[in-house]
Amino acid sequence: MARKKVQDNSSSMAEAIKELIEEKGYSPDTVKKIIENMLMAAYKRAHGTNENAVVVFDEDENGIPTDVTLYSRKEVIDGVYDPVTEIELEEARQLSPDCEVGDELDIPEDPKSYDRSAVSTGKQSGHQGLNESYKDSLYEEYKDKVGGIIIGYFQRERNGTIYVDLGKVEGVLPVKYQSPREKYEKGERIRALVTDIAKTQNGIQLILSRAAPELVRSILETEVPEVLDGTVEINKIVREAGYRTKIAVSSAREDIDPVGACVGLKGVRIQNVIHELLGEKIDVLRYDPEPTVFIKNALSPAEVSRVIILDQDKKQALAIVQDSQFSLAIGKQGLNVRLANRLCDWNIDVKTEEQAAELDLSEIATRQNAQSLFNDDYEEIATIAELPGVDERVAALLKEAGIEDVQKFVDNYESINVEGVSKEDLEKLNELINQNVEFVEEDAQEQAPSQNAESEQASSEDSEEYHCPECGAVITLDMTHCPKCGVEFEFKEDEE
Repeated sequence: MARKKVQDNSSSMAEAIKELIEEKGYSPDTVKKIIENMLMAAYKRAHGTNENAVVVFDEDENGIPTDVTLYSRKEVIDGVYDPVTEIELEEARQLSPDCEVGDELDIPEDPKSYDRSAVSTGKQSGHQGLNESYKDSLYEEYKDKVGGIIIGYFQRERNGTIYVDLGKVEGVLPVKYQSPREKYEKGERIRALVTDIAKTQNGIQLILSRAAPELVRSILETEVPEVLDGTVEINKIVREAGYRTKIAVSSAREDIDPVGACVGLKGVRIQNVIHELLGEKIDVLRYDPEPTVFIKNALSPAEVSRVIILDQDKKQALAIVQDSQFSLAIGKQGLNVRLANRLCDWNIDVKTEEQAAELDLSEIATRQNAQSLFNDDYEEIATIAELPGVDERVAALLKEAGIEDVQKFVDNYESINVEGVSKEDLEKLNELINQNVEFVEEDAQEQAPSQNAESEQASSEDSEEYHCPECGAVITLDMTHCPKCGVEFEFKEDEE
């Protein structure tokens, strides 16, 4: 069976192909696929099937399509049953004189000759293909922007949702991702974090957020070079959008102050971040692996006197502050302590000195000591400065006065008088020692054998009994008369 093709010299779609590739920026493969689907859809609408439709593209030396032709492939037979897929031999020889029965003949189709419904179907398929291709290209262009910052302009608001003009695409800022203190006017600049990307009927939409903690991180990376290059690490960010943000930072380099690097000279860097967040309060604090220190830092701007770990496993801690710092530590409607809880991942209870004095902290210390009995990892504390949660100022003053060891402090507690250290400071320190230090006497075991020998000797003497020779009553060495029968007696040592 031979297959023959009837030549077609029309180039009606050449200009359309050139425009799609050169002016609209579509790839050659995309254009070929869209045009092929469009012609196939129109052919099927006109003839009821497209199984015998053939689309052939002419290409230049670079593989770029320059023109396209639609063919109807028909079998040459003697006696046509289906005129869509079959053609009479005589009619076929008018198109190709050398064809025979059983050959296949590709006959050019003119889509312009189709009825209106077929043309409309082809156009609809073409528009749909172009739209999907455009959405795919936009998706590929913007998918890598998820997690980054993008700048757009306020377009409109509907049911609280803000629509942002981002140029080629549209951004959506839902109510739940908005900061409550922010209000926008039409055309106003909006800088937001891209959280997701979604395809819509008309293109794609970028889901934006102004409330995510990652927005603060991204802004810090642009404002603080040390954060961008990794010199300063942002350990964690917690945020109550529109009100307060807490940022824990650290650095592996000892010569770098991570908090100072983020704040900047005269607070310039952090002020730029605050300005971008429209006045939201920001606390930048130092991260510390020691929970008591980190909790104390997390409650800033309040000054915490000391932190007591209530339950290590359940991550419960007690922060004790002065009366003047209590409201600052709690924050408005509990905001400050709530953010500190999330930042440290601890359940922090804040008490004043007076409130803490009413608590039975001895039970806490007993429980901690009991837990330590089953803990093989003991940490030796020899100096006052090594005590967890110790007041560094008091420790330094005592060290200058020659009282550095915990044992020395305990031995001389009643007589210590150091300038700058009040009686209240000494009481707090003594309480801290009682909670965290267990004293072990090294010579206890050495004294044990001699004590055992003395006790054995005493017990042997106590166990020896004497009886009256007359009545048998029990008598002692200091007696001269029997208390029962009255007989006189005298004790003498046996002569060897």
